[in-house]
Parts: sequence; structure tokens; C-alpha cells
Amino acid sequence: MTHRSTRPWWTVAVAVLAQTLVLLDNTVLNVAMETLADPVRGLGASSAELAWANASYSLVFAAGSFAGGALADRYGPRRTLTAGLLLLAVASTLAAFSPGATELIVTRGFMGAGGALITPATLALVTRGTAPAHRTRAIAVWASAGGAAVALGPVVGGALLTRFWWGSVFLVNLPVVAVCLAGAALLVPELRYAERRVLDPAALLLSVLGLGLVVYGVIQGGRPSGWSSPAALLPLVAGLALLAVFVTTQSRREAPGFDVRLFTEPRFAGGSVTLLLLFFGLAGQLFYCAFYLQGVHGLSALAAGAVMASAAGGIVLGNQISPGLARLLTVRWCAVAGVLLSSATFGAYVFFDADTPVAAIAAVLLAQGAGIGLVVAPMTAEMMAVLPARYTGAGAAISAATRPVGSTLGVAVLGSVLATSYRGEIRPALDGLAPGLRDRALDSAEATRAVAASLHRPDLLAAADRAYLHALYVTATWTALLSLAGAVLVIGYFRPRPSPTEAGSGYGSAPPADRAHRG
Repeated sequence: MTHRSTRPWWTVAVAVLAQTLVLLDNTVLNVAMETLADPVRGLGASSAELAWANASYSLVFAAGSFAGGALADRYGPRRTLTAGLLLLAVASTLAAFSPGATELIVTRGFMGAGGALITPATLALVTRGTAPAHRTRAIAVWASAGGAAVALGPVVGGALLTRFWWGSVFLVNLPVVAVCLAGAALLVPELRYAERRVLDPAALLLSVLGLGLVVYGVIQGGRPSGWSSPAALLPLVAGLALLAVFVTTQSRREAPGFDVRLFTEPRFAGGSVTLLLLFFGLAGQLFYCAFYLQGVHGLSALAAGAVMASAAGGIVLGNQISPGLARLLTVRWCAVAGVLLSSATFGAYVFFDADTPVAAIAAVLLAQGAGIGLVVAPMTAEMMAVLPARYTGAGAAISAATRPVGSTLGVAVLGSVLATSYRGEIRPALDGLAPGLRDRALDSAEATRAVAASLHRPDLLAAADRAYLHALYVTATWTALLSLAGAVLVIGYFRPRPSPTEAGSGYGSAPPADRAHRG
């Protein structure tokens, strides 16, 4: 690989801005959900359509990241970054003017494809575009993009929705894309690898279809037909079968996009699954937190965004603390501390109600962000450090994919748990309604409130809030328990390092021999 760059921190700055934009697109929609569900101000989207609008971005992002990593290795991360930015700009424009929920879901998928090209390219630029002595700090700064996105997404989305129509949350991408394109052209060096991985369209199709069917089955499981219905079971089984075929075929290729052999390295395997579980909880929690703040608490989109943005300060704080804490405690125990803290905040939702002070909610979100920040930066650096240089693109693709895969599954699974719990709790309060109104009110708390408003039934409004809080408690409990599994994985896979030498990552572990790729 050739490397000619006299300004590596400008490269990091462009990569961080582009990565912030990608993650911003995944969080900005959270505060717009209430508006999109409104038939007058939005698109009148159902709860399933809202879940798909969120999931389509993450789904294509996750599956496409493998192709993005291969393209970054084959054509260089700068060219891949530029292509992703252009695709994101076009798709964002189309999403802003979507005439219906279906069109929004499709265009969000194309936005995810742009993100799938951008994220592996930015991580490759940060990892290989900086000197080893500065790589730890560069990766921590890159990881802080997540905190910036969590901060900017809800606030920017809420501010735009207060003054403009819902499509403005997508058009805001265009000036940021323009700045990133100029920076990529003027400031980012071209990095090339001697070995170029081949593209595998068939594998990409398998991964997209497999993940798509699994997510579809999970979302259908949360519908009134239930988890035992063919509409839920058949897609789940088919999706898992396709993913099994995908993993099997990839394991037999000499240079796959999704290199299963990388998971023979315990730190890479444990880190990948831990990050997946962490973002599973984070995305699902943000999804139902937005409805809690706007529905139960009655906050505006801007106010809800401001409250949710407090998590960002915690993420940035945790990212900045994590290098020193990891050197003091080792990566293993720094990550365990972060997972335990974030899990506690996920579970804290069981103490929330309609009268919980907003300041207390913001404090919980701040602590949640700090826990996540303690994990992401050292875990990502450690995962990349244990891989040989020629597998940077493949490792970056998998590392990048853990976030959207976890986010997609988090929204789908926890959204379905929330919907199922809500329907079970609200059903008795809907007795006596006409069948059509009853079916409509069962769809979601927002739908129940709309029916209650049309019938002038304040008692039904109160029942909707009580039922939503019950569903919130059930979902938060599951979120916390699943997040705790990440701590178990960290303890099991991040065993004490064999020597105190910090080679490459700066976080406390030497990269192993290239044992996973011999032969």
C-alpha cells in the first residue's frame, strides 16, 4: 500500500464529518416518526411502515458494508467515499419528496447503500491514513462521530420539523455532502493495497435478502397476527437459511467480502458481537424513547430532540476517557464497565412514568452515552489492531456492519416487543368500539390517541398512556438483559493480554500472528 500524505489530521477530519453524516441519517428520523405517522402533517404511516423506514436504511447499510469494504480495498477508500457521498445526496433528495411511505422506505434503502460505501472507506482512511503513534487517538475521534450524530440528529430534526415540512430532515444532508466532497478531493490521499479483493454480487444479494427476510419476519411477529403466524415464521426461517448459505459460501472463498476466518481471532469476534448488542439496545431504545417523550410526555419534536441529545455528550465524554481508562484497567474491563453502565440505563426506563422530570431522563441518557463511549473506541481500535494490514478493508466492513445490523435488529425486535405488549395491554380499553376503529386503535399508541381524539374520549387517551408505559417497561427489561450479554462476551473473549506491549492499537494488546489467514 502506498501512502503519501502530509496532512493526516485533515484526512481524519473529512472522514469524521462523512461518518457523522451517515450516522446522522440513522438518528435524525427518530424525532420525525410522530410526524410521519400523522396523516395530515406527514404520510399517515403505520407502525410497521415506520419500522421499515428506519430498518431499510440500516438493512441495506449493513449488508452493503461488505461490498463497501471490498470496493475500498479494490479502488481505494477515497474513490469509494466519493461514490458513497454522491449516492447519498441523490437518495436524500428523492426521500425528501417521497409521496408515500413505500417510496420513503425505498429511498431510505438507497441512502443506506450510500452509507455502506462511506463507512468502511472512512474507517480505512483513519486506520491506514495516520501514523501508528496517532492511530489510537484518530480512531477515538472517528468513534466520536457517533456521539455527534446522536447529538445533532434529534436536535437538527426537531428544529427542522418545527419550521419546515418533514422532507427537510433529508435535504439538510446536501450541504454537508458538498463539504465532504470538496474535502475528499483536496485533502484526502489515495491509499491503495497491493492485493485487491474481488467483488461478489451473489454474496451481497444473499446477505441483503437474508437480513431483509429476518427483519420482515420480526416486524410481522409484532403485528396482530402474532409470532406464530406464517407471515412471521416463513420469512424468519427463509432468512436464516439464506444467511447460513451466505456464511458457508463466504467461508470457502479465498478473498471473501465477509471473511468468516476473521472470527477465529477472539478479540475481533467478541468485539463484533458486543458492538452489535450495544447498538441493538441503543437503536431500539432511541426508537421507543422518541415516542415516550412526544406521546406520553407531550414534548414537541424539538424539545424531545434536545432531551435525547444529552446522550451525545455522554458518548463524546466516554470516547475521550476511554483511552486512559483502557490503559489503566485494560480494554477488557473498560469495555465491561461501559456495557454494565449502558445496560443499567436501559433498565432504568422501568422507573419512568408520565411525571418523571425531564432532567432525570436527560441524566439517564447522559450516563447511557458515557457507557457506550467507553466501549466503542477501544473496542474498534482493538478489533482493527489484531488484523493484518491487507485485511483492513474486510475488517472495517465487518466492524462497520455491526452497527447497522445491531440497529436494524434492535428497532425490529424491540419495536415488535413494544407493539405486542402494547396491544395486549390496550385491548380491554377498546371494548365497545366499532370494529374498524378498534382495529385502527390497536396498531399503536399514536393510532389509539388519534381515535380517542376523534371520539372525544379523554379516558381512552389516558388508557393509551398507561398501556404504552407498560409496554415500555417490558421492552426496557429485555433491552437491559440482552445488553448484559455483551459484558459476558467481553469477559470471555477479551482475555488478559499475553504481554504489556501495545502494538498498533494503543489500547493494550499486541496483534497476533496471521494465524487466521494461513493456507
